Amino acid sequence: MPTPITDVPAAAPEVALAHFEAMLRFETDCWDTHEALKAPDPDFVIVDVRAPALYAAGHVPGAINIPHGKITARRMEEFPAQKTFVVYCAGPHCNGANKGAIRLARLGLPVKMMIGGITGWLDEGFTLTREEAGA
Repeated sequence: MPTPITDVPAAAPEVALAHFEAMLRFETDCWDTHEALKAPDPDFVIVDVRAPALYAAGHVPGAINIPHGKITARRMEEFPAQKTFVVYCAGPHCNGANKGAIRLARLGLPVKMMIGGITGWLDEGFTLTREEAGA
């Protein structure tokens, strides 16, 4: 007798492989971001797309604050060409990271979203900083 899991059959392995590999082109997680930020010169820019007051109250160490509505071609000119951006917002209940990712992609910039946002970061046991680390 099928369960709610098997009522809809799983995708063929080759379809599942393509799907999950594609997901990693769009997303990263808090753990991988935390580890990558330990590098002396990370190969990405982490962007907190929340409002400045929320950023000031606590953000991922090393993140810069560019609210998603402020991501413009002019603002992004200061970054090296083809630099990858990792965006995050409050958490899974917030679509600010999606909005920021759309803006960056429309500008032709490589972008990934840090799934979980601040909520995921704290769930992993990582701490936030209140230092002013703007770009």
